[in-house]
Amino acid sequence: MTRVPVIGASGAIGRPLVNHFRKAGAGVRTVTREPTDPVALGAALDGVDAVRAGVVRQPCGDVAYSPVHERGVAVDGMLRGPANGGGPVTGTVREVTGAPSVAFETWAIEHASEFLGTMWAARIHEYGDASVISLDEVPVPRPGPGEVLIRVAATSFNPSEAGLRMGLLRDVLGVTLPHTLGWDVAGTVVTGAGGFVPGDRVIGLIDGAAAEYAVAKASVLVRAPERIPLADAAAVPVAGLTAWQAVFEHARIGRGSRVLINGAGGGVGLFAVQLAKHAGAHVVATAGPRSAAAVRALGADEVIDYTRAPLPGGNDVLINLVADPPASVTRLAEEFVSITGPIEHPRAVRFVARNDPGGLAELVALIDEGVVEVEVDARPLESLAEVHRAAERGMIRGKVVVKVVK
Repeated sequence: MTRVPVIGASGAIGRPLVNHFRKAGAGVRTVTREPTDPVALGAALDGVDAVRAGVVRQPCGDVAYSPVHERGVAVDGMLRGPANGGGPVTGTVREVTGAPSVAFETWAIEHASEFLGTMWAARIHEYGDASVISLDEVPVPRPGPGEVLIRVAATSFNPSEAGLRMGLLRDVLGVTLPHTLGWDVAGTVVTGAGGFVPGDRVIGLIDGAAAEYAVAKASVLVRAPERIPLADAAAVPVAGLTAWQAVFEHARIGRGSRVLINGAGGGVGLFAVQLAKHAGAHVVATAGPRSAAAVRALGADEVIDYTRAPLPGGNDVLINLVADPPASVTRLAEEFVSITGPIEHPRAVRFVARNDPGGLAELVALIDEGVVEVEVDARPLESLAEVHRAAERGMIRGKVVVKVVK
């Protein structure tokens, strides 16, 4: 348990502060007398595990305590800002603790993760069907050097996570059980690192995002789009990066290209249609009856109902997003890109998307410019197992985000 000495605990600010610490699970040592006496302060700190800083109120002018009346106290204002000037209170804190005094707001930001206690996380303890997904109460993770603690707004479902859950990717990913699901994250920074500070809205491709809090290296995060809700932005990292790399790096689509996107109604496909159109291509997209309208609305020049019509040929490139493409697709284009099964052709490439914060930032810019739309189907974290079941029945259309913050 973290123990916290609170000086002035009986005052108008001290009482609610003590209550907040206790609710956060901290052990509070209260001191009601003025802490200018080193002996009194030393006695108050007896038994406290570690004192990194004395937490004091912001001085007002040349005095150590601001003149506060019991009525109408502006708590935020009293706790904001560094303790300047080294008055009698701040000097005694340094003398006894050996650590500088800081304002409560500064200290709370730096140590926020120590008071969060536990959280809910969607985890698997064994491989199997969707029933192995459980909602567990676990400790909030602590960020290490260069890492950010994120209050998660949402993650998303990716079909490959069903393979992870079944154990099909254990040799590829090296997952350790129990494992927290969720690769996409959209959330708010709690403790910062790198260029991020508390309150920043971020997205990224990480591990363990299907939880109330997640830790990630600052280097893999980018600022979230401003034009769409934060939870919706969880749809972007995995699906958006996969589409970006398929269209621009592997298919090298440019103006005048004719591209066939096979499986355009899925999460990756909806991004790929828009990016290919942005590149100036003529886009032919395959989609079932449930997703045809959405694919057409996002800019596809032709939409083929694969349940009723054969796939058209004469394409420069085919981007395959469906599992197990038939061998006959090799007659439909000159070049092939697949994110699922391999296509047997000398000019075919199969790839797995890499984590690319630079590309993700470019995609965010297109979203904020209105070039790329993000359409989602939002579900609560508690329904993640049912989302997996629905995906296995082929009942998922587009991109499903899994909201953590209600």
